[in-house]
Amino acid sequence: MPKKILIVDDEEKIRGVIKEYAEFEGYETFEAADGMEAVELCRKNDYDIIVMDVMMPKLDGFSAAKEIRKTKNIPVIMLSARSEEYDKLFGFEIGADDYVAKPFSPKELLARIKAIIARSGAREEHPDILKFDGLSVNVAGREVLVDGVPASLTPKEYDLLFYLVKNRGLALSREKLLEEVWGYDFFGDDRTVDTHIKMLRTSIGKYRSFIVTLRGMGYKFDPAQKIEG
Repeated sequence: MPKKILIVDDEEKIRGVIKEYAEFEGYETFEAADGMEAVELCRKNDYDIIVMDVMMPKLDGFSAAKEIRKTKNIPVIMLSARSEEYDKLFGFEIGADDYVAKPFSPKELLARIKAIIARSGAREEHPDILKFDGLSVNVAGREVLVDGVPASLTPKEYDLLFYLVKNRGLALSREKLLEEVWGYDFFGDDRTVDTHIKMLRTSIGKYRSFIVTLRGMGYKFDPAQKIEG
């Protein structure tokens, strides 16, 4: 079965370009001209990934993505003519898997789509539940429990935690985390990793000490660390 992409942009020309490249690569494409239409389509249908513009009439992309996340855990790539760091970080905070600034290369966008879908498929094939004291990571269910209570993690926080857990005990540089968790060579400020680590530590509460900072290098997951009170 071909993977399904929902393309959301108020500019028909941009939707057409993405559609052409995606269908050439074998994807099945669907279109929405604004955020409200995207939300309605996602209520009725399932997609493997959404490519969503930020600035749109009726409902902007950030708001649409947040609404979709309430019922569906579909990977989202945000598109925007604005490339300020604040916009990118806000996109990640609401759960976007990637952020692409306009104008963009259709080939690069398709490479990012392919990487995100591949990671999503790999997670579905891994049924393990990993436990570290009161911290439980359900790989297949994409659920994290803190002392039995579900933690509210964005998709990118979950991806980051899973990669750290999978490679527990290993020193991981920021560059390595960007390459493996974001799934491509990241062109930007590696402080993105620091921001997501901060968010992730807040999300896992007293087990935040398991994520160890390696000064001047990166991070590692060490469940032998003392649990914070």
